[in-house]
Amino acid sequence: MAKAAPRAKGAARTSVWLEGKARGAGRGSGQPSGLDRERITATTVRLLDAEGLTGFSMRRLAAELNVTAMSLYWYVDTKDDLLELALDAAFGELRLPDAEAGEDWRDQLRRLAVEYRSLLVRHPWLSPLAGTFLNIGPHALAFSGTVQRVVRRTGLPEHALTGAISAVFRFVYGYGTIEGHFVARCADAGMAPDDYFRHAMSAATRAPDAAEVLAESASLMAARGGDTVQEMLDRDFTFALDLLVAGIETMVRRTTADRAPRPPSSGRPQGPSSGRSPDPKSARS
Repeated sequence: MAKAAPRAKGAARTSVWLEGKARGAGRGSGQPSGLDRERITATTVRLLDAEGLTGFSMRRLAAELNVTAMSLYWYVDTKDDLLELALDAAFGELRLPDAEAGEDWRDQLRRLAVEYRSLLVRHPWLSPLAGTFLNIGPHALAFSGTVQRVVRRTGLPEHALTGAISAVFRFVYGYGTIEGHFVARCADAGMAPDDYFRHAMSAATRAPDAAEVLAESASLMAARGGDTVQEMLDRDFTFALDLLVAGIETMVRRTTADRAPRPPSSGRPQGPSSGRSPDPKSARS
């Protein structure tokens, strides 16, 4: 693969998928044996899972692959190119429903939301990258296209579709990001999520301001139920998602009602606001 033309100094980076660098095994003859882009990308995903974005470097990746760092540049121009390839590879893990299969859109929307949440939790490094790059790799586009086809089947008018997509999947993005960070903190502390949660709540109650707020929310947390952190997270996520689906259904009904033809008014034409015919004498005066 020919080397992409260098960008002008200060020019904004676009995407590895737009700069002629995303296809092919390497840049031509002379590339290191035993390497290919798929292997490099898969190893990048594994390192990001293990060490996070801050621990990842081209040198660290080269050591994992038992090659020199310069060998990697036969396949990518920059570290950002490689991160973008890893991001799209992770999107490839999503199990997408067939939007044309006739299944109820509510079930398919919930399935997409659950899949996306799981992906964000499984790969905590994904959310900052998804907010950095254009997300136009083939797997990311497959996900976006499926979401659009499912939401089109809700019955919402065209102008409302992007708002519905934003409501559902920005919620999932935020929920999955926070949950992923929590899981990562537990792993860094070497504690199970339930133990970490109890430890954190115990520490928080020692701060007077936090203790007051936590005391006020104790009844809410008890009413929610759940014996484990995972159960609590799942219940909140499911209920919030149900609220969003119900909101879409409500907006569809409202739109349908607004579009329905109104029946003509019945009865004789009315006179003045009193409802009585005007007095002829008053009309002549």
